Amino acid sequence: MLQSSTIQFLKSLKKNNNREWFEKNRKQYELAKTDYLNFVTNVLNEIQLFDQSLAELEPKKCVFRLNRDVRFSKNKDPYKTNFGASFSKGAKKIQTAGYYFHLEPGENFVGGGLWMPMAPDLNKVRQEIDYCFKEFASILKKPAFKTTYGDMDNSMKLVRPPKGFEIDNPALEYLKLKSFVVTRVVKDVELTDKHLIKNVVKDFKTIAPLVHFLNRAIE
Repeated sequence: MLQSSTIQFLKSLKKNNNREWFEKNRKQYELAKTDYLNFVTNVLNEIQLFDQSLAELEPKKCVFRLNRDVRFSKNKDPYKTNFGASFSKGAKKIQTAGYYFHLEPGENFVGGGLWMPMAPDLNKVRQEIDYCFKEFASILKKPAFKTTYGDMDNSMKLVRPPKGFEIDNPALEYLKLKSFVVTRVVKDVELTDKHLIKNVVKDFKTIAPLVHFLNRAIE
């Protein structure tokens, strides 16, 4: 579980996203940061029991920094209003498929997959789905998967079939995707529940076959 003070810190930061307020509340930030890292550490320990590819991953390499890069953004708020953690063997530097937890009061979610891969990896994933569609479809059709996630996020996809694929391809709707991710909304009330870690790990274990399928494709 997470401490209610951590959730409150993020709520306050969203209303006071400036350096002056942040410096006055740095102690609260440090406590929230430690709380989230403890959560990430406990989750990672459990993931490593069923995903050996993350055996060497360290908790600190999973957590994203709070400071925003505002150099090329119209939004000049100095801080993110969420704590994010990515659990993948590429950590945060090398893009591979993995698991993700997003802590942002009112917009929390758990999920995973492969987010916006570069063209070479995107082509590899599409080829793997095309060649092994029966296997891919069986992963998505598992009862636990459908109950937890429904289907792949299709908010970003091509209008036409990607180059090299016919319009009658049975996997076409998945081949059109630009990202291969699934998510489940996490309610605020779940954050301080004693079963939070257990439930998040269960959600991650549900998508482990998808993560392995995607990593096999790009490797």
